Amino acid sequence: MAASTNKEVAKELLPLIRVYKDGSVERMMDSPYVPPTLDPDPQFGVSSKDVTISQNPAISARLYLPKLAQPHQKLTVLVYFHGSAFCFESAFSFIDHRYLNILVSQSQVLAVSIEYRLAPEHLLPAAYEDCWTAFQWVASHRNRNSINHHDHDHQNHSNVINNKEPWLLNHGDFERLFIGGDSAGGNIVHNIAMKAGEDDQESLLKEGTGVRILGAFLVHPFFWGSGPVGSESDVSDNYDHKKRLEYLIWEFVYPTAPGGIDNPMINPVGSGKPSLAKLACSRMLVCVAGKDSLRDRGVLYVNAVKGSGFGGEVEFFEVKGEDHVFHITNPDSENAKKMFNRLASFLTK
Repeated sequence: MAASTNKEVAKELLPLIRVYKDGSVERMMDSPYVPPTLDPDPQFGVSSKDVTISQNPAISARLYLPKLAQPHQKLTVLVYFHGSAFCFESAFSFIDHRYLNILVSQSQVLAVSIEYRLAPEHLLPAAYEDCWTAFQWVASHRNRNSINHHDHDHQNHSNVINNKEPWLLNHGDFERLFIGGDSAGGNIVHNIAMKAGEDDQESLLKEGTGVRILGAFLVHPFFWGSGPVGSESDVSDNYDHKKRLEYLIWEFVYPTAPGGIDNPMINPVGSGKPSLAKLACSRMLVCVAGKDSLRDRGVLYVNAVKGSGFGGEVEFFEVKGEDHVFHITNPDSENAKKMFNRLASFLTK
């Protein structure tokens, strides 16, 4: 009996993750890690490499560079945040590596896919802090001479490695900076754009430390709230909104969130929430899938942004008959090809 007690389950969030009493964590939905391909990937012609952004906390990234037409070509920069409920998958996992290879080859962008810390070992807001630090590190390459340590909120993130990344220096066009993400990554995109909007970007640009986000894409973004929206309550007479997986995920990854499931980071729509007019990007694309349980939240979010006084352009794209992140799990399907074409057209416009 003694041998098995150390593998007693302390907490689980099925079918995603299980935490044992000995502190070990089993991630049931992870895809395997794959190495980067510095020599161009034979299928897509994309080169990739891994870089360390910060050692304490541990933040890193995988960079993707498409085949260049000329040696000093400048490319749109995409800072990408992977999904998977803030608690599994990785910037280095097979499905995300494949996804970025396809997206980079089609849109000809220089992509930086962020590896942030995961719950439950590192509960939120750790992932938000890591992604903001990583975004600031990428943006610092706009000014070739200095690393941008402008981060008034998280002094513990001052250990950013003081190095410049040659791909970003040589090929990054910082007049064309995009952020993007799927699922929980789409949620991160919203929160990065809101945080950037709290800073005075104009004065930061004059100082040489600011950067303007041209565009943001949110694919099947993870938003939720205490009250059902649209089809969320059309399940059964015994429907309990608090037992929905989306609700339980947020409680699992951010148990101390002020306001719980109605914290503006997960539920950005409604009275008393920060104005969505603050979103610091010029263009936004929100994508939903017809069968996705998050679909109606995505529609609600788009309408709220449009009605907020947001000064940018808002685009909406729906693929009927598909479920959550179908284009990542089955990228060769016809509908996935439509998704990639839509993302590529947004990034190249």
